[in-house]
This record gives sequence, structure tokens and C-alpha cells, in this order.
Amino acid sequence: MSLLARTISAIAPQNTAYREKARCRLEQLTMPFWALGRLMDLAVDLAGITKSLSPTVARRTIVIFAGDHGVVEEGVSKYPQEVTLQMVRNFVNGGAAINAISRAVGAEVKVVDMGTVGDLTDLVRAGKILFRRIRSGTRNMAAGPAMTREEAVASIEAGIAVAFELGESTDIFATGEMGIGNTTPSSAITALLTNQPVEKVTGRGTGLGETEFHQKIEVIKTALSVNKPDVDDPLDILAKVGGFEIGGIAGLVLGAASLSKPVILDGFISTAGGLLANAMCEVSAQYMIASHRSVEQGHSFALSHLGKAPLLDLDLRLGEGTGAALAMPLIEASMRILTEVATFEEAAVSNGLG
Repeated sequence: MSLLARTISAIAPQNTAYREKARCRLEQLTMPFWALGRLMDLAVDLAGITKSLSPTVARRTIVIFAGDHGVVEEGVSKYPQEVTLQMVRNFVNGGAAINAISRAVGAEVKVVDMGTVGDLTDLVRAGKILFRRIRSGTRNMAAGPAMTREEAVASIEAGIAVAFELGESTDIFATGEMGIGNTTPSSAITALLTNQPVEKVTGRGTGLGETEFHQKIEVIKTALSVNKPDVDDPLDILAKVGGFEIGGIAGLVLGAASLSKPVILDGFISTAGGLLANAMCEVSAQYMIASHRSVEQGHSFALSHLGKAPLLDLDLRLGEGTGAALAMPLIEASMRILTEVATFEEAAVSNGLG
């Protein structure tokens, strides 16, 4: 049995007994019934995911998967491809937005090279990034498949392996990504898996003007027409119109779910990876936490398909894992509500029922 198949078979639904125990405790806390709303819903999820009434989210790891895309040849991004490599170095040097935010929320950042174009040998040798490169960038999906099916499986299994490698030192994962042009494959994946028209799920990415934006839509339509991905086969979708870093994110979600660990989805690209994970194993969605709603218009459709309501809506569109990092204090607050707030009985407070 392959690593992917073994991982999927190990994913179990959230524990209903611990969900019920958490709900019973939360209903007795010293406040009006369910007065902290979705934070209390989240606490129930944390208990069900971790099989504990004392879940911990202290050890936080943001995994940034990096990969390049052949479709940038079609002019779908305002930025040149070399920015992917430059930003990987920026992450390692601690100078990116995700580094600043991760320091604020006490999270560790890990960078994984899934398929960048360029030389990162020095960072690999120094142990500053994880090297899981499938190939130096995908092929141009507007002209043919972005990758082979074998490469698609390899990208997912690389993400699973990262989850397993980091799992012993991680309580909660967060997804991040870097890859110039990656909103284009994410739009294609979202259109296929949510059954929405390309126009509805495609955004402006790095800030495309009107002409470039419409060109991007046509490029995605061309890619779908040329490749004809099988909507019932998530591996075929990833191979035909995906990206190595998107496959890595899907793998991280599946790996985290098999380890009974929560994983926070960042924005549009991360959620495209979540859609693929969900298509391979619907139960994996029970381990996903939606951090925020991106400005990218396709993100709302992706979240709706997963049945997720985002914790934040801050007009973010950066990626890198920034939205996921910003949600971490809310998740910690949810955990502390469950574990630290006294019940009426514990606090000797009248609950108004007797």
C-alpha cells in the first residue's frame, strides 16, 4: 500500500465522545449559553480532533511550500518567476511578512522547496529549508499537463512526509505557500471541484489590470479545454492543472489529519490544497480550520464547498501563511475558554435556572 493510501486509511472522524464532553462543559461555563459563539464551536472541534478536554496548541508550525509554475509564460502574474526563489531566501532570513507575524504569535516557520526554479543548494546544505523538490517548476498547463500523475502523487506524499517529520514537535499546523503564478492553478482547481464557472473563481492575484485579468481567465479556460481533467479524480486534476506546492499542502492536510492534529488553512492557494485533500478523503475536512476569507473571489466558493466559515475577514491577499498565523491567538483563546473558564458549579455562581 502506498504512503498516500496508508495515510488516507488512517484518517478517522473527530471523536464524538470528546466533542460531547466538551459541549457539556462549555454549556456550564459562567456566562450566558454559548455567549462566545464560534469560539466555543472551535473548542468543540479542538476536543474532537485531539481526543482531549485539555488540548494544547502551544507548538505551532507554519509550513510554507514553495514551487514555480510554467503557466507564468502566459503572462498571468505581474511579478517575474525569480521572485519565488528570492522570497524563499527572504523567509529564511526572517524578513517577510510571515516572519514578522509568526514572531508575534509564537509560531515556527518551516520552508519546503517543492519545485522552485533555481539553485537553493546552500540553504539545503545549511539545513535552513526542507528539500522535497519534485522538479524545477511545473510545465505550462495551458499547453498540456502541468505534471505527470506520478509527480502529482509524489508532491502529495512529500507533504504527508513533512507532516510526519514535524508532527512530533507540532501541536497545530498552518499552511503557507510561495509560487509566482499560483493563483492560476488554484482557480482552475477551485472551478473544477466547486463546479463554478472560471470567471467566478478567478481573481487578480498579484494585482492584474483589466486586460491581464481577462487574459488570465482565458488561459485557465484554455488549460481546462486542453487537458480535460477528470472532476472525479483529484489526482488527475492536480496533475493536469495543479502545482507542486498545492500538492504539498494537500499532503500536509492529510498527514495532519492522520495524526489527529488540527491544520489551519491560509488563503486561496492553501484552500485549493484543502479542496484536493477533501476530494481524496472527505473526513480530512474535519481537521481543517479556515483562518480568513481572502480578497480572491474564488476563496469564498472554496470555503463554502468545504463547509468552513473563516475566523477573520481582513481583506488579506498575501498568502505565505499570514492569515493562518493571525488566527492562532483566536484558536488559543478557544482552547483556554474550554480549559480555564470555570463552570457555574466550580465558581459557586448561580446559573439563573434554580
